[in-house]
Amino acid sequence: MELSKCIEEIKNSKLDDTFARLYGKDGGTVNKQKDRYLEAVRVFSEIFPNRRDVSIFSSPGRTEIGGNHTDHQNGVVLAGAVNCDVIAVVSFHDEKVIRIKSKGFDFAEISLDNLDVNPKDDGTQAITRGIVSAFKEKGAAVSGFDMYTVSDIIKGGGLSSSAAFETLIGTVVNTKYNENRCTPFEIAQIGKYAENVYFGKSCGLLDQTVCACGSLVSIDFKNPENPFIEKIDFDMEKCAYTLCITDTKSSHENLTDDYDAIRSEMRSVSEFFGKEVLSEVDESEFYAKIPLLREKCSDRALLRAMHFFSETVRAHAEAQALKDGDFERFLKLVNESGESSGNLLQNLYSTKTPQNQALPLAIALSRRILEKDGAVRVHGGGFAGTILAFVPNNAVNRYVETMESVFGKNSCYLMRIRNSGGICVLN
Repeated sequence: MELSKCIEEIKNSKLDDTFARLYGKDGGTVNKQKDRYLEAVRVFSEIFPNRRDVSIFSSPGRTEIGGNHTDHQNGVVLAGAVNCDVIAVVSFHDEKVIRIKSKGFDFAEISLDNLDVNPKDDGTQAITRGIVSAFKEKGAAVSGFDMYTVSDIIKGGGLSSSAAFETLIGTVVNTKYNENRCTPFEIAQIGKYAENVYFGKSCGLLDQTVCACGSLVSIDFKNPENPFIEKIDFDMEKCAYTLCITDTKSSHENLTDDYDAIRSEMRSVSEFFGKEVLSEVDESEFYAKIPLLREKCSDRALLRAMHFFSETVRAHAEAQALKDGDFERFLKLVNESGESSGNLLQNLYSTKTPQNQALPLAIALSRRILEKDGAVRVHGGGFAGTILAFVPNNAVNRYVETMESVFGKNSCYLMRIRNSGGICVLN
């Protein structure tokens, strides 16, 4: 679309229904997104002044609702796309180069003449090069584009900003150069490939799958390369509860060992039984062999294994509760998940710095406000970062006020489940 017409469409409310669907129906939210999109188009026109035809794309962040640290053991996860996202203004051309400027990041340029892995690439270059390479293997004739992106996804908040970016690039290429032949899950697979092979970061398929598919999804990773994905049709907003994510502003620095320890300790248990992951271990046999396991594994490893066995069953039960329309049971299960993460998985704070306990503090404050209503649990990998709470609508203002009085202004985010994954908003 011609750039001036794009601006006219946004200003004249032609995208209001789309904004309402993606971000929320109240007028304040829609107007905020109109201003955000107009600003993105304005900045794009300054960075790329010679580009007159543009398209706009959007890719959501994601929230993990159930299944804390179950995916890497090929268990079950309940997750959902949310209404914070990364948007991109894009202009396509035939110059055999991709130019990307993301707000807050350096300018990136990727030549399409060489799509081999380049150790000198930064994250944007590596991910983009890997995704384009995968699409070209599928026969897509990618010829180039210029892009400006802006994101309101909390960095380090467990909302998967990197997977959202991968989905964004995949959606752009799939839409323009691949006639939308790839399914959302195939876009997720391509994003994982780019992150694993081109960026050199080990990751599973959870984040990319949720960002690409959208909606509430239950994912069983028994077959990790081709997981069973089920969309859950449930409108949480009709239950008079709000999903709140609180960023405790605690640092993830120096936590790699803590995250690695969860995997390695769970692996020590599965290896005792000659298995690669805990999902392959019989739960009854595990409990029967605990006396022998203690000779080979640490007590914490056994507790973390116990968390996995109960949590993967619980994530499946959470999805079933939503399918049954039983929101009370769902909330009970979310609270049980939070207690299991704290007591068994033990990922609320690092034992290296036991005096820093922002997550337990945020959870304790949440429980004080919620009393017997709602639910609260750690969000994402844990040890630092964010918590998740389902708060009754009549308590939301008090909840936000309390959280932000402790963790700072704009630390508590009101989320809603977004039904669409990566999409073209304006073509």
